[in-house]
Amino acid sequence: MSNRRNFIKTSAMATVAVALQSFRSNEEEEPIITSGKINKPIVISTWNFGVKANGAAWEVLKNNGRALDAVEAGVKIPEADPKERSVGYGGRPDRDGRVTLDACIMDEFSNIGSVACLEYIKHPISVARAVMEKTPHVMLVGDGALQFALSQGFPKENLLLEESEKEWKEWLKKSEYSPKANIENHDTIGMIALDSFGNLSGACTTSGMAFKMHGRVGDSPIIGAGLYVDNEIGAATATGHGEEVIRIAGCHLVVELMRQGKSPQKACEEAVSRIVKLTKNRNKNLKDIQVGFIALNKKGEYGAYCVQGGFNYAVNDNSGNKLIDSDYFLK
Repeated sequence: MSNRRNFIKTSAMATVAVALQSFRSNEEEEPIITSGKINKPIVISTWNFGVKANGAAWEVLKNNGRALDAVEAGVKIPEADPKERSVGYGGRPDRDGRVTLDACIMDEFSNIGSVACLEYIKHPISVARAVMEKTPHVMLVGDGALQFALSQGFPKENLLLEESEKEWKEWLKKSEYSPKANIENHDTIGMIALDSFGNLSGACTTSGMAFKMHGRVGDSPIIGAGLYVDNEIGAATATGHGEEVIRIAGCHLVVELMRQGKSPQKACEEAVSRIVKLTKNRNKNLKDIQVGFIALNKKGEYGAYCVQGGFNYAVNDNSGNKLIDSDYFLK
């Protein structure tokens, strides 16, 4: 009798093992079926230009594409739009009249790529991906980043448009450097997505603060500051005054707070509260600072929070593409 029970138990365990192996094999080949508890695919991004960017990302996601491909395709939209004056082509220059771009990208395997202070290349996000996939490094900057981009076939272009040049020459008359909250001279497109396979990726790209010192780099190309992805937990990206985000390793903090069990919304709120506290400790005027975070977890739940009103973000899932005003601290 004992041998019979052992045989039945062993057979049952073997059956379960075979079933699990079959499930894993299928999981590698086909998207996970969306259940009522998981909102996927989904893509979220910063600011109102995120609506159009989400549309491009959604074209990838709705066809069971990879989140990494979706976020790259999405942020390339504002990068190429000369009307968006804080991202890519048409971005406002630094105080020397040079348009320098920053970007980073991160996939579900913690592969990362980044470029900073890159000139003459319209799509820094694609250069960042090339750094990730084709070099042994994770970050290239300045002339080295440009040399690499050219070696990969990216065309060299003039990114300083006439309108931006006029603004820069007007700024030179007084040369006053005083970035203000919600004035679109320091905004970023940050995008994070969860695909049909249940995998996360993110991208972040900007031309940085207008009339910054040449060589200034903000949070956008820094993994853990302007962007972070942990495929077991969630992803986050940031916008606003990069120095403040770097100070708290903002997006890594948001993801770690989600790891501790906080919702994306609560995690963003906690990160903003850290910035608020440090700003007060440094005797800085909180009204002069704007930072916004957006976050997404593995369930497809999302949240956003910022220092003061004026920040919005775009969400595209199976229910459509919408723009949402973020809740904020300073009321």
